[in-house]
Amino acid sequence: MYQRLLSFEDENNDSLFLWGARQTGKTTLLQMAFPNCRYYDLLRAADFERLLRRPGLLSEELDAFGPEDTVVIDEIQKVPQLLDEVHSLIQRKGIRFILSGSSPRKLKRYGANLLGGRADKVQLFPFVSAEIPDFDIFRAVNNGMIPRHYMVANPWERFRAYIGVYLNEEIREEALSRNLKGFSRFMEVAAQSDGEILVYKNIAQDCGIDYRTVKAYFEILEDTLLGYMIPAFTMSKKRKAVVSPKFYYYDVGIANYLLGRKGMQLGSDDFGHAFEHLIVQELVAWLGYHRSDEKLSYWRTANGYEVDVVVGEARVAIEVKSCREVMSRHLKGLKAFSEEFPDCRLVVVSFDMYRRTMNGVEIIPIHTFLKDLWDGKIL
Repeated sequence: MYQRLLSFEDENNDSLFLWGARQTGKTTLLQMAFPNCRYYDLLRAADFERLLRRPGLLSEELDAFGPEDTVVIDEIQKVPQLLDEVHSLIQRKGIRFILSGSSPRKLKRYGANLLGGRADKVQLFPFVSAEIPDFDIFRAVNNGMIPRHYMVANPWERFRAYIGVYLNEEIREEALSRNLKGFSRFMEVAAQSDGEILVYKNIAQDCGIDYRTVKAYFEILEDTLLGYMIPAFTMSKKRKAVVSPKFYYYDVGIANYLLGRKGMQLGSDDFGHAFEHLIVQELVAWLGYHRSDEKLSYWRTANGYEVDVVVGEARVAIEVKSCREVMSRHLKGLKAFSEEFPDCRLVVVSFDMYRRTMNGVEIIPIHTFLKDLWDGKIL
């Protein structure tokens, strides 16, 4: 049994929306966190059909509940009309609701009541390293961190089924049912840009569609929580910085499957790209679970200097290197960045054997870095 890091503890006992991409473990987490609460599972026909037919049943069934009670509604996006009842019950009775779903996109498209600030929003990410006692970095780089994928030796068939379900259940609802093949092709091309600076026109040419459609498709990936953008760091004054964002699928395993990357070994270019993605994935989850207002960005200049990750307003700069020994040539981007931001903490994550410092840059072995990250010693 894995202990997830996301906590539902709230000193104000506020209601909240729990979002998370498919198979991140939302239902399992909710059942463990709220074993004795009233639980509505809208994937169950009995709950779905009667509440879809008569949303007002929710108020009737919870009439005796009060501020000391918590009610869980799983897959809330399947019956958006319930949110009016939820809103009323929060106002009248102070009941705490935990409302989960794969993404808020359907609710927004439906024009559903999002409770007007009466519910916080949290996101469940795939596994992170701190949730796995015997964490295997090589398995994580190859399999990704979606629970069902990380835990098996060969997740390839599960990847195939995962993408199929996503296309059929998420994308069909986007009125794209006639172009599922085209969207599937777009996802493959987007994977080629995973962790890279986006050039929409190039992707459009590869997909054979208009670049405005490409932007709309990326928006769908973001809104359905299958991917996210990392913006460029643009506070640089001395050097002209690139301004286009980078795109990442929400789990490195998804990108691996779409690119046909498997059995990757340390030292290969593919392993290096996937390793960088995994570190970004861990950092995104850390900020999310700690409700941090800081954002991640990357820095690249017109003359080629680059830093993989910048945290906040140049508080920490992180370079990711899948090598066994970091050399001085690996530090050029960080040193150039430090010329403009001398107070920034400079870090390289690598497969070095021991922690050390070179020219003011901390070189941290991967397992030490991940432990320090989740112990609050990096960010």
